[in-house]
Amino acid sequence: MPSDATAVSRLFFGRDDAENDFTNGLLRKGFLPTEAFDEASSGRKNLIIGRKGSGKSAICMQLTTAAEHAGRTCLITPDDAAGDEIRRFELQGLTGETAKSLIWRYVFAVQAARYLVRHANLVHGNRFAGPVRALKRFLQKNGEADEERFYDRVARGGQGLQSSLSLEAFGVKANFDRKGGSEGAQASRQLEVLESGVARAFAFLGCSAEHAPMLILVDQLEQVWSSDPESDDLVIGLLLASKHITRSYRGAVRCVVFIRSDIYDALRFDDADKFHSDEMRIDWTTDRLKDVALLRARASLGRPLAPDELWGSVFPAAIGTESTPEYLFSRALTRPRDAIQFLNRCRDTAHAAGHETVLDTDVRKATHSFSQWKFLDLIKEYRVAFPFLDRLLSLFQHTGYVVMRSAVTHKLGPFEDALHTDFPRYKAVLNTDGVLDILYGIGFLGVSRGLDVTYTNPGQLPIQPHETEFRIHPCFRPALNAERAAPLTSFPHSAFIGHQRGVQAGNVDVSQLITGEDRRVTPSRNYRLLDSLASSCERILRQLGRAGLPPDAHEQVSAEISRLLSSTVEANDNGAIDAVQHVATAADYISQLARQLTKAGIDGNGSVSVARLLNNEAQSLLAELGGSARR
Repeated sequence: MPSDATAVSRLFFGRDDAENDFTNGLLRKGFLPTEAFDEASSGRKNLIIGRKGSGKSAICMQLTTAAEHAGRTCLITPDDAAGDEIRRFELQGLTGETAKSLIWRYVFAVQAARYLVRHANLVHGNRFAGPVRALKRFLQKNGEADEERFYDRVARGGQGLQSSLSLEAFGVKANFDRKGGSEGAQASRQLEVLESGVARAFAFLGCSAEHAPMLILVDQLEQVWSSDPESDDLVIGLLLASKHITRSYRGAVRCVVFIRSDIYDALRFDDADKFHSDEMRIDWTTDRLKDVALLRARASLGRPLAPDELWGSVFPAAIGTESTPEYLFSRALTRPRDAIQFLNRCRDTAHAAGHETVLDTDVRKATHSFSQWKFLDLIKEYRVAFPFLDRLLSLFQHTGYVVMRSAVTHKLGPFEDALHTDFPRYKAVLNTDGVLDILYGIGFLGVSRGLDVTYTNPGQLPIQPHETEFRIHPCFRPALNAERAAPLTSFPHSAFIGHQRGVQAGNVDVSQLITGEDRRVTPSRNYRLLDSLASSCERILRQLGRAGLPPDAHEQVSAEISRLLSSTVEANDNGAIDAVQHVATAADYISQLARQLTKAGIDGNGSVSVARLLNNEAQSLLAELGGSARR
């Protein structure tokens, strides 16, 4: 077996974006065929939906070189200029989405005509006769014969549809009689002539029977979408046009649209129900991400690599009590880009440290920087749909990862009016229910259901009104300093040591803290106070199980009280301790825990109120000390 001693220097998991990964990365060798790829390639699905980084563009790039479609693809990635042109495009008598569907149909028809003219020459032996010759003449007359930017094609098509196209090649006079209807009606008739000419050419060449259809691939729509009605119309128009051309060209042309899920889910249009059979939502699992990691590691190392070699030789087998894949992929959103970036970050950290393989310490260090990346990326990903997101997420810094509905209400309250003022368009969702829905929808929060935590995925039930307990996704916890269940202060054990040393040195007269008298606290008094504190801790631990706290919070509170109990038992056994100060500090600490849990909205849903339990025990301890006497 080849040595992995130099694995880190050769290890690489690919580029961040599919375009660069396809050109000079690992996408060609490290592409993992998925159900979404198979469905798009076969023609069963024409609408591929997924989050940013879920692999939409990887599928798109792979389709451009797939054997059955080689030479028969046209990739369209609109830029800002083209997007502005389409957004502004209007036709009298048509709705915005219908008008924009016409300009998309024009672009598709021109792309199909250009393909047919080239295809007839290369594949069918220069058969520039009949319908194909007509297409060639149309392209020349309308300035579409040369390769141009997508923007130029859109601008020219818009002008032609709003005035008149040169259709003499199809036996139609230069100008339609405008008396027959509105501007929109005339544009529709012109387009029908062009599309009929394209359909005749396909039929003439017999393309649909002889080989796979021409594929028009539309990707990166987020570049031209601005979360406004005109942008929605642009995307809806594209969807309508993509369905139309499949029907018009009788299977000789297919359009596959790759669209981000947040954009698609925000669209509202009458024909939305007609696209369900075309939809394919990309969904990833941890096991599939492990497959991606292994495939790309093999490609970069240039040799077969067994899973236990990757997760046991190149990477450590486990991080703490978790297997390394479980650790990594539970702390990333379930999409390939996150997995690739996290794995590369671990590799880079190890390489910078001079390690020959990736160590446990490298993975832990990479976790924090990766979390910071993803926190900032989340804000950027949704800056158009939710421009206020950075303000919402800042509310969760330096908190616990268990989030209660009541705590969200408490955090949001002081800022709600300011958010409504700064973002009036979003006022309806800037409330507790709306914020929870948004944060769940983008994957920032998961909802606690039974013993599991559900993070958003295709087909998941949305948040229900009765659900009150949520979790910050592990991906974002380090960046937010929210790696514990609740933001609870630990008992200051160092203070206990200081009290112990002070008594041993004989320089503290603790009795005056109780009575003001100048005398030493007797050992029996010390013992009684410490025994009362130990009994309080034991009562709290016994009753916590009936409080119905979230499991992680229950574990954390139990750990803190157990720590306090241990220090108290140690103090009692030692005998040399400022018992009064120790118990007063403990009572204050227990009250502080109650306040912190209340502020976090964590008080359980069982028969015992944790805050009330803690406060009662703190008050009992103060009474034992002598009432208001504290430090």
